Amino acid sequence: MIPTDFTFVGKHYAARTHEKMREVLMNPDAPGPEVHYYMIRGGETQRNITVWEPGLVGGEYIKTYGHYHVGELDETYWIIFGEGLILKQKMTNDPTVVEEFSITRVTQGDSVFLAPGYGHLAINIGSTFFVTADDSPVRFDDPDPAGLPGHADYEPVRKMRGFAYYVIEQNGGPALVRNTNYAAIRKEDLAGLLVVK
Repeated sequence: MIPTDFTFVGKHYAARTHEKMREVLMNPDAPGPEVHYYMIRGGETQRNITVWEPGLVGGEYIKTYGHYHVGELDETYWIIFGEGLILKQKMTNDPTVVEEFSITRVTQGDSVFLAPGYGHLAINIGSTFFVTADDSPVRFDDPDPAGLPGHADYEPVRKMRGFAYYVIEQNGGPALVRNTNYAAIRKEDLAGLLVVK
């Protein structure tokens, strides 16, 4: 049956602007596109769709803001188009110490499971749009359901100005720069990427 309830259509779309992304960029003063990525929120019954612009901001690949889920919520990403990286990190009680950090390379047809307790962000490392679907529920009665849904906590990422590593372009591919706001990373899987500083 085709749905005919259009009550929440106006709440589906959200864009993450350059101004907002400055909070988590390696070089917050670098110029960038007006919008880094676009989200179409599906509520609690449909998947969400996210589309990233290709390109670099101050040498850093375009990425999502990054967040942790509130409670015991897991999530799966399905890669619809393009090439990217999924970064995951689990924190200790000390907000400057990462218990576990990992990077997964993904391309069209792949999926990635995100367990409860892991922060995550996605990065477009390709020359085209990067497009994903995910099953994270969004309640349309949240104050800002499309932009900052209530199931996600963005504040720890904002305070640390991003995740434990920034992903930059070097010699035509991705490389890593350590975010010095973090004091330590206890366990890491960097998917073979070089740490350049």
